[in-house]
Amino acid sequence: MKGMKDVDENKITGFFDKDTEIKGELNFKGSFRIDGRFDGKINSDSVLIIGDKGKVEAEIQVAHVIVNGEVKGTIQAKDKVEIHRQGRVLGTIMTPKLVVEEGAYLEANCQTTDHPVPAKPHGKDKS
Repeated sequence: MKGMKDVDENKITGFFDKDTEIKGELNFKGSFRIDGRFDGKINSDSVLIIGDKGKVEAEIQVAHVIVNGEVKGTIQAKDKVEIHRQGRVLGTIMTPKLVVEEGAYLEANCQTTDHPVPAKPHGKDKS
């Protein structure tokens, strides 16, 4: 992929194919790619790649996320979130760096800071 000096998509250590559906909690080391469906929580200090057929509904806490498919939920990335032109993100994004390509679909609350604060649940703000 263009502009991806620090991520080698050919060195994937884990993978869900397009016909795979998983619910639960995913913890991994190394790069992980999801082309199927995942519902739950994802935690890692590495790179998560959502392939163009991937559909993820999750609370995501990783170092770097690359979205080519669809993500619904909360993304907390320690380093960067990239949403490519065919990507769709709905929810909340907290990251120091956010890259959104022209044509991407983004319907999210975004917070770009080096110290992300966890999002407050909707309807419970007492300010």
